[in-house]
Amino acid sequence: MSATVFELEVVTPERKVFSGQVKSVVFPAADGLTGVLPNHAPLLSALDLGQLKVEDANGQTRLMFISDGFLEVADNKCRILADVGETAEEIDLDRARKAEVRARERMAKRGGATPGDIDFLRAEIALQRAIWRKLIKSK
Repeated sequence: MSATVFELEVVTPERKVFSGQVKSVVFPAADGLTGVLPNHAPLLSALDLGQLKVEDANGQTRLMFISDGFLEVADNKCRILADVGETAEEIDLDRARKAEVRARERMAKRGGATPGDIDFLRAEIALQRAIWRKLIKSK
């Protein structure tokens, strides 16, 4: 008989963000959005930053922000090892708004990226993180 749920674990270096039975996972892979369902073939994927969308065993949708790391699927278990992971409830909207403003100011001061301009690239990544956090929190 085919399983209708699988085990998901989302872990960062600091803590376990989520652990439980789920029906589906949609994650930001390095090459685009990718989904995992029960009985998925073995998979190893690099993660990008963005929204992790999980349908839990009860059919409820849970949203999380994740950034960088890896996802592994094997034996009806999905493990996500991410540098950053936050549930929608944990996201501080005021902090995300302030981070967005700071990142935009830093980018404007630089006047655009030049090859090797690490400060501009860091500001750009900070801006992406802030925008994703705001989007996830507002849903």
